[in-house]
Amino acid sequence: MSAAEGTAPVPAPAPSAGKVKAFLRLVMIEHSVFALPFAYIASLTAMFRTGGAIDWWTLLLVTVAMVGLRTFAMAANRIIDREIDARNPRTAGRELVTGAVSVRSAWTGALIALAVFLGAAALLNPLCLVLAPVAVVPMVVYPYGKRFTNFPQAILGLAQGMGPVGGWLAVTGTWSWEAVVLGLAVGVWIGGFDLIYACQDVESDRATGVRSVPARFGVPAAIRGARGCHAVTMALFAWYALATDGGPLLWLGLLIVAGAFLYEHTIVKPTDLSRLNRAFFQTNGFIGITLFVCATADLLVRGLTL
Repeated sequence: MSAAEGTAPVPAPAPSAGKVKAFLRLVMIEHSVFALPFAYIASLTAMFRTGGAIDWWTLLLVTVAMVGLRTFAMAANRIIDREIDARNPRTAGRELVTGAVSVRSAWTGALIALAVFLGAAALLNPLCLVLAPVAVVPMVVYPYGKRFTNFPQAILGLAQGMGPVGGWLAVTGTWSWEAVVLGLAVGVWIGGFDLIYACQDVESDRATGVRSVPARFGVPAAIRGARGCHAVTMALFAWYALATDGGPLLWLGLLIVAGAFLYEHTIVKPTDLSRLNRAFFQTNGFIGITLFVCATADLLVRGLTL
């Protein structure tokens, strides 16, 4: 009996499962690693200040809200940009362009994700629910930004910077300027590395009329802008550490993050974008996870209890 004969046939995945997988590829669910750690940092810091213990239920709701909002934002982005994506060789293989995901399915997934976000916000506290639409608006405006401004990354930064503010509000139900500082840091950081990411589409953007900093001012200007953004990000991270009386482990995390930024801008140059994906995905993912681990360890050492 051959190996093939002795192996039980593997059932084909159900069509619905295939659609779900295609939708998750569409929204790049794994990229939640960029913003989610900073919502956690804000939430855990607020818990440390208010009660000294981790509220796991609240942390779960923060996770659900963040993933729901980001999923809605990515799905809406892909739907709105599908015609632009079809004209760009780099993005012509995206699911809405190839038909792997239909527009109807994408809208269905987006609206389900939005409902999940609003439901989580309602379970957190009334203020989170009232302010939820404020978080949704820039998520929808961003994909249109490249049609009317050369600085769509500023809109993206505003959208992403709301995560830490929301995380703090989820715990306390009150405004926090410390969370705003952290949110600004996240927004400037993400806006900065999106400047780098946009450099690979310069020729296509110019040909199709898509507006961006690299398309309008050139790749060298975009790279310089990203470096400036990340210098400001480090200053804002330091401000947050000072404002929240961060301990040695948090400062160690900031030191590591500074090194990661230096590495990122060493491997990406105006004349060499060959390692752009490494800078975008690996380095920036490392930054988020590293700062989360160090900030959490710092809070635990200072007295945050599980």
